[in-house]
Amino acid sequence: MDTVDVFRELGRIDLGGLGLDDVLARVAELARQAVPGAFEVSVTLIRDTGPRTVAGTGEPAAVLDRWQYRNGRGPCLDAAAAGTTICVDDVAGEHRWPGWSAHAGSVGVCSALSVGLPIRDEVTGALNIYAASCRAFDGDAVLLAETFAGYASVALSNADLFHSTASLARHMQAAMESRAVIEQAKGVVMSQRRCGPEEAFAILSRASQEGNRKLRDVAASVVERAQRP
Repeated sequence: MDTVDVFRELGRIDLGGLGLDDVLARVAELARQAVPGAFEVSVTLIRDTGPRTVAGTGEPAAVLDRWQYRNGRGPCLDAAAAGTTICVDDVAGEHRWPGWSAHAGSVGVCSALSVGLPIRDEVTGALNIYAASCRAFDGDAVLLAETFAGYASVALSNADLFHSTASLARHMQAAMESRAVIEQAKGVVMSQRRCGPEEAFAILSRASQEGNRKLRDVAASVVERAQRP
């Protein structure tokens, strides 16, 4: 794909219409089409829970990423941590990360390029581009990868923020609905037992614990029974 077309497609990604996984997968695929010599591409995001490959174009990239996560070393992690670009021209002659070069060679990777992605304050990452030949990435390819990563980081940041906000809204809506049904159930118990709100809540809580059920489910059952003829 022509470079201009790649960046045009990157800008056309529908952040609201696509799920986060689909956005990430599209970014990875566009990177493979954009950077000359790319064999496989992956996108790593690092949160408080640790690094994770959130998108990839093939199993070799996923295998190599997982090795880095397990061992806590590799170009992907260093590029993400420093927000910089790391290019390995010849995997066989690379010694900065013991064991990595042998593992990369076992999945057909001969050169690698990792570009740090500043997503959000609490999220970092890297765009990882792997090649099947040595010295696959010249200066122009590196510059193109860095430019692509800069644009991609904006899309990824917006997508991550959009879906995080949407998820938070769903959780808040669910919490409000749970609160409403629990309050309704308390009213039913208060009417039936002639008790106060604190005692009614305690009764619902005991039923939840004894039945090993969520409090909301217990409350919903109480309300449903009360509404029966």
